[in-house]
Amino acid sequence: MAGLAREVLARMGAEDPFVTEGTAGPVVEARSPIDGSVLGRVAAHTPEQVGETVGRAQAAYEQWRSVPGPVRGQLVRELGELLREHKDDLGRLVSIEAGKIVSEGLGEVQEMIDICDLAVGLSRQLTGLTIATERPGHRMMEQWHPLGVVAVISAFNFPVAVWSWNTALALVCGDAVVWKPSEKTVLTALACQALLAEAARRVGAPADISQVVVGEREVGEALADDPRIPLVSATGSTRMGREVAPRVAARLGRTLLELGGNNAAIVGPSADLDLAVRGIVFSAVGTAGQRCTSLRRVIAHHSIREELVRRLAQAYETLPIGSPLESSTLVGPLIDAPARESFEAAVRRATDDGGTLVTGGEQAEGVAGGQYVRPAIVDMPSQTEVVREETFAPLLYVLGYESLDEAIALHNGVTQGLSSSIFTLDVREAETFLSAVGSDCGIANVNIGPSGAEIGGAFGGEKDTGGGRESGSDAWRAYMRRATNTVNYSTELPLAQGVEFV
Repeated sequence: MAGLAREVLARMGAEDPFVTEGTAGPVVEARSPIDGSVLGRVAAHTPEQVGETVGRAQAAYEQWRSVPGPVRGQLVRELGELLREHKDDLGRLVSIEAGKIVSEGLGEVQEMIDICDLAVGLSRQLTGLTIATERPGHRMMEQWHPLGVVAVISAFNFPVAVWSWNTALALVCGDAVVWKPSEKTVLTALACQALLAEAARRVGAPADISQVVVGEREVGEALADDPRIPLVSATGSTRMGREVAPRVAARLGRTLLELGGNNAAIVGPSADLDLAVRGIVFSAVGTAGQRCTSLRRVIAHHSIREELVRRLAQAYETLPIGSPLESSTLVGPLIDAPARESFEAAVRRATDDGGTLVTGGEQAEGVAGGQYVRPAIVDMPSQTEVVREETFAPLLYVLGYESLDEAIALHNGVTQGLSSSIFTLDVREAETFLSAVGSDCGIANVNIGPSGAEIGGAFGGEKDTGGGRESGSDAWRAYMRRATNTVNYSTELPLAQGVEFV
């Protein structure tokens, strides 16, 4: 695997990042979840080096903020073209380092290309408002200006797409970016940085407009604490968000948080079960259940619950499990041994709580090296504590309901609020689910699963998910600062609210 990773990095123009044994200073060990092998050791940054990197980014920002938006868009356009050129290589590297199956690795790179396309168009649409004013001879308007240096802290499960969501928008908004990738997926970050550096060279953008810092907790803390960083965009667990947010808030900085999800699908009595089964299986086992939008809970009407469980079990029994580099594989490995142990512990807790293990729940046979498991379905008598927690693995709980109100109460009865769905052919059920009394999540779908969002919509959730929004819609505003301007073009000086001061 190490040799293959080196080949892919070289084709993408990235320098060999590996250091030799005994190299002074902190290092991060890159491993492949495919077989558990060591890909190499990468030099990590100290907190002092992080500060120096932020300083270079600040200098680059001070140049970049004055560049017109459409010209900034040319940098992102060039990045999108390089991603198209290197899609196969970067997708393969995602599979090697994160364990995603081939089609998902390629799909993640396509998501990067899509956000670049969106951001290029956005570079000509960074619009403010003209606002009615009560004062004659005056004009009031709103402008959006570049914000500064944006820190991006990303997780292993989407090692490149989440960076691109933030970076493509931040760059066209006039910001600089410092990226701390997960220490589990450093190589994909360095490959992306090589592509962006080449794009910057081609268009004459500042060389330090985007940089990568490598390391563990102390590197993230250095970014969170740096007053030169007005926005920290952090993706990961709710626990991580609870640690990052107070540090940034202590210096009155902004956070954009994308945290945990405990996503559910309600399956109504009128649901198309063929459609529901396909949607549920992909959402529950795609990326081996390691998406923040992965389906964790199915809430099925009692009239179809038994039949749905039977069909899901049949589908699970046929899932090809193995190396993600094989085109026939649908379920790859968990990221590491602690992830497998967490999966197995949750299955035990669920059965101890009275759940019935329908299928899966153990290590997969015939696959050596990595942490491969058989996706599990557990039919639960109620929504116990373990069901209300997020287990980052292919573990699906099935619950029953009688009335839609009961189903929605179960659905919303968790602390996370990211993504949700309902399978129904009843328009009243669908519209109720999408209404203010329905799903309390940031994403609510009808007749598709909760996983697999497109970049055109704002992505994010409520409650313990953090409240952040990334990607499409008006998510770009998080990367800019707003200024309200009033211009007096008269010879008088009327005051607002009729105040007289003479």
